[in-house]
Amino acid sequence: MANPKQKRSRSRTHAKRAKTYRAISVPISKCPNCGQPKMPHRVCLSCGYYAGKQILEIGE
Repeated sequence: MANPKQKRSRSRTHAKRAKTYRAISVPISKCPNCGQPKMPHRVCLSCGYYAGKQILEIGE
């Protein structure tokens, strides 16, 4: 079986592990109805509209 020729340095190990702990970036778009930030292709939770139609009835 293949074995590593040299020990992996601490900086390389930490650089590899940093990918696991990176924060997940979430895309945010603006709701065309109310202007509040929302995730794309989702119903707006502040007004309940999606694609120009009211999907949820939000009590205000």
